[in-house]
Amino acid sequence: MYLKSIDVQGFKSFANKITFEFHNGITAIVGPNGSGKSNVADAVRWVLGEQSAKQLRGGNMQDVIFSGTETRKPLGFAYVAITLDNSDHKLPIDYQEVTIARRLYRSGESEYLLNGTACRLKDVNELFYDTGIGKEGYSIIGQGQIDKILSGKPEERRELFDEAAGIVKFKRRKNTALKKLEEEQQNLTRVRDILGELSRQLVPLEKQSETARVYLKKKETLKQLDIQMFLAEMERIRSQMKETEGKYQIVQSDLEETAKDFETTRTEYDRLEKELEKLEEEIQAAREESTEKTLKKQQLENQIHILQEQINSGRQRDIQYEDRMKNLEEDLEKRREEAEKCQAEKAELAEKIKAFQKSLEETQGTFKDTAMEIHSLEEKVERDKNEIIEILNLRASTKGKLQRYDTMMEQNSLRRTELNQKYLTLKSEAAKLQDSGEKYLEEKKEIEETIEKLIRQGNRCEDQIKKYQAEISRGNQQLEVGQTAYHREASRLESLRNITERYDGYGNSIRRVMEQKKRVPGIRGVVADILKVEKEYETAIETALGGSIQNIVTDNEETAKELISFLKKNKYGRATFLPLTSMNNKKPLNNPQALGEPGVIGIASDLVKVAQEYQGLAVYLLGRTLVVDHIDHGIAIARKYHYSIRMVTLEGESLNPGGSLTGGSFKNNSNLLGRRREIEELQDAVEKLKKDMEDMQKKLEEYRNKRNQCRDQSASIQEQLQEQYIRENTVQVNLDSMGGKKEEIRKEYESLKLEKEDLEKQIREIRENTASIQLELETSDSQEKHLEEEINKNQTLLEEKKKKEAEISASLEKIHLESAGFTSRQGFVLENLNRIREEIMNFERQKDSLRASMEQGKEDILQKEKEISQLKETIKAGEEETRRDQEKMKEALGRKEEMTREHKGFFARRDELSSRMNLLDKESYRLQGQKEKLEEEQESQTNYMWEEYELTYGQAKEQALEETKERNEIKKEIQQIKTEIRQLGNVNVNAIEEYKEISQRHDFMKTQHEDLVKSEETLLGIIQELDTGMRRQFEEKFAQIRTEFDKAFKELFGGGKGTIELDEEEDILEAGIRIISQPPGKKLQNMMQLSGGEKALTAIALLFAIQNLKPSPFCLLDEIEAALDDSNVTRYAQYLHKLTKNTQFIIITHRRGTMTAADRLYGITMQEKGVSTLVSVDLIERDLDK
Repeated sequence: MYLKSIDVQGFKSFANKITFEFHNGITAIVGPNGSGKSNVADAVRWVLGEQSAKQLRGGNMQDVIFSGTETRKPLGFAYVAITLDNSDHKLPIDYQEVTIARRLYRSGESEYLLNGTACRLKDVNELFYDTGIGKEGYSIIGQGQIDKILSGKPEERRELFDEAAGIVKFKRRKNTALKKLEEEQQNLTRVRDILGELSRQLVPLEKQSETARVYLKKKETLKQLDIQMFLAEMERIRSQMKETEGKYQIVQSDLEETAKDFETTRTEYDRLEKELEKLEEEIQAAREESTEKTLKKQQLENQIHILQEQINSGRQRDIQYEDRMKNLEEDLEKRREEAEKCQAEKAELAEKIKAFQKSLEETQGTFKDTAMEIHSLEEKVERDKNEIIEILNLRASTKGKLQRYDTMMEQNSLRRTELNQKYLTLKSEAAKLQDSGEKYLEEKKEIEETIEKLIRQGNRCEDQIKKYQAEISRGNQQLEVGQTAYHREASRLESLRNITERYDGYGNSIRRVMEQKKRVPGIRGVVADILKVEKEYETAIETALGGSIQNIVTDNEETAKELISFLKKNKYGRATFLPLTSMNNKKPLNNPQALGEPGVIGIASDLVKVAQEYQGLAVYLLGRTLVVDHIDHGIAIARKYHYSIRMVTLEGESLNPGGSLTGGSFKNNSNLLGRRREIEELQDAVEKLKKDMEDMQKKLEEYRNKRNQCRDQSASIQEQLQEQYIRENTVQVNLDSMGGKKEEIRKEYESLKLEKEDLEKQIREIRENTASIQLELETSDSQEKHLEEEINKNQTLLEEKKKKEAEISASLEKIHLESAGFTSRQGFVLENLNRIREEIMNFERQKDSLRASMEQGKEDILQKEKEISQLKETIKAGEEETRRDQEKMKEALGRKEEMTREHKGFFARRDELSSRMNLLDKESYRLQGQKEKLEEEQESQTNYMWEEYELTYGQAKEQALEETKERNEIKKEIQQIKTEIRQLGNVNVNAIEEYKEISQRHDFMKTQHEDLVKSEETLLGIIQELDTGMRRQFEEKFAQIRTEFDKAFKELFGGGKGTIELDEEEDILEAGIRIISQPPGKKLQNMMQLSGGEKALTAIALLFAIQNLKPSPFCLLDEIEAALDDSNVTRYAQYLHKLTKNTQFIIITHRRGTMTAADRLYGITMQEKGVSTLVSVDLIERDLDK
């Protein structure tokens, strides 16, 4: 087996897909620092399951994904695959080639692939057990691992030696067994607790069961006595009812005759009564009329009183109006004073603004004059410089004249002609330059406007980029938090699903039966899976179910019978089955009226949700149990109904029939009912988190696209700016060139003029002597010095003027600011002045309104006084009319008294007949009451028999014994039986059934306990067996490694001695390992006393010793020889060649000696910044070609 290839895409600096192909022998990967060589080793470590970002030289796992460069966008995933040749089938898999791949997305999602099929990290780890390959093995060694071997504590070196000794898989099996043992011990503790609780419940329940049997027997005897008593009472009641009926008929006949006489008398009485009523109505009408007039008089008097009050109120209001008028006058005076102050301040501000304006104009004039002076000085300096140039030209010309005298004399006439022609040419060029200069100035102005516009656009783009970058950063943080939450919740969901599928928390027999669910279709599931309960009722329902929560529901008795046989046959223990065909016979709640009691939430079966086919099951399990809010209400209900109802509270207390209470804290609560709900809640949470992550990823992608668009736009703007700057520079160069050309043309004009004069003077100058020419040259030097002094002087003066110009500019700015402050204050004063004027106008309007109100009030008072006079006259007229009405009423009362005396005899007759009717009616009522009482007594007896025994009169006669007893004797026996029942105390009538159920559950839990004890013993045996095997194998392999280490050490060091030792007084499986090195010519010493090169060579010797003892199929070494000198590198390379017989080596190196030893080279470079690329050279083929 060997490594055939590595495929890398999007991993760290490998942006493009790159394939490394390998053969047996040594392959070296070389390249400059930072080119990405070590990323190859990181890629192999990562694909083999490395989970630590720190080990991969990153901050988090997303750092392994290519993050982009200045020219490339980041990638969305990283992918690495390694392909191994498995033709020798060293890996336990039926493939000639094995490809392990890992892919990670920026969203945090990742996957492992085994030959293209999704798999788990656990599958990858198990595939490479005992091969030396893996993130913790010795097939990938970097400088970090070398340092760990050298500098780590002795106990930290264990992993390497455990892998070499081949005990890693045994340690993992031991850890798995220990974990399972811990789970079994927890289950055993829980079962012991439950078993102890059941044992404590069994003893009192057995006593309660015996008491319940005695109670039921006495109740049956009481029932027979009650039947006899009921029949005797019914006979007595029927006899009395017959006698009472006869008396009632006689009284009714007499009552009818008396009623006829009374009717005749009543008719005459009614006639007289109507006449009296008519007279009474007349009197009443007169009284009402008198009362009405009296009321009217009172109303008029009240009106007079109200008007008087209104007059007083009006006068009071006038006083208030006068006070208000006085206040308004004072406010007006204050506002006028404020207005005058504002007016004065306004005038003062206007003067200040005017003064500042004048100062501003003066300063601006000074600034302008200074600018003119600066311009004049600049022009003078420029002229002086030009004169110096002219002097130098003249000096050169003068010297040339001495040399060219003969030639110039001959060409004098020709030169004059040329000068005239040149003069005309220069004039034409000056006109053209003037036109071009105007065009260039316009173009420059246009370019400057374009540049300013592009700069503004660029700034806006940069702002947008910063904004989107901030959003992306925030989004990435939120996404990372969301991914963490998603993976955490998904892991919890997976764990809970596994627990549910394995039926953890259930007994062994339950798990065994549920394993047969696919084979036996009649298994519907355990009770906890079928019932659905709201979270707030879970504790109550689980308490109500008790041990029944683990009962198994089947479709019929035959399926239950088959499963019981299965348990017996395999000795898996006991289980309780609930066939649906026998779940419809349980009686409902005994006392349904208890549902109306305070604190009752409902019947437990009504608080669960089940499919229609399981309704009978729910009623069977929970139909006779009430759920109450807390224990106080439960106790009150239990007392009221004589402890005959089973109840549970929301907190899990149980109140049993007969009076017993169960409660306290829950220990090792498995919450079997809540598992399905928790899975659904977690599933919803996981889906929501996943959707949130997808939305955030879309949002981030959108922000990235917008940011990239802005970046592209910004780059485009920068390019346009660059073009405009180039254009601007070109135009400026052209303008400067034109200025130079104009100056040249001007100089040419001057030169032509001078040259013309020179031509005239040449003849005379030739005749002058050499002394005259020398004098001219000295004069020229003097002029040059004088001009230079003038230039320096003017330059100094120019700098002073510019400094003064800057000071005047600052002064102007200050004046502007102060002027703006005064202008702002002036606006504020004007605003106050306008407000005060508005308030003065408002006060004037209020004064006018008050005057109008006062005038109106005086008119209202005069009107009300007039109304009072009219009302007093009306009252006086009404008093006269009332006196006349009282006289009429007195006359009517006299007539009424006379009629009353005449009809008094009819009233006495009517009273006599009425009294007789009342006596007869009372007798009739008494007899009727007696009848009803007997009927009630009869109904009471019937109801008692029905409520107590559900028997009718006919059924009671059928069940009655033939022998009859006297009523008194029956009463005595009933009293005696009831006394005996009371002496039994509170009886739990359900104790017989509960005792049976708990006894069965106790037997079941006892079997569970025995199974768990056996399982614990088995696991302890496995762990002991693993420990023994590991110790034996480690001792053997450790001795072999020590021998191989000494050999490799001597060969690499050229002598000396190397050894390894275990820490004493520690378990051999956990002991630390010390490395002791003795290089040639030195004393035996530990690793910390060695030099850096000696440490590295010692660690390499140890690794080579392990490879000699247990070769790994391939080994990747990342610059482990960096600390070695050239001679040690040579020995290192030679030893590598010895190991290639059994191991393929991939070496990342900088050292020439190692490169020379390689069979082939891969070169890693970064032709594009930030992106690693590959160059391959096959050294074996190159050597053959030679």
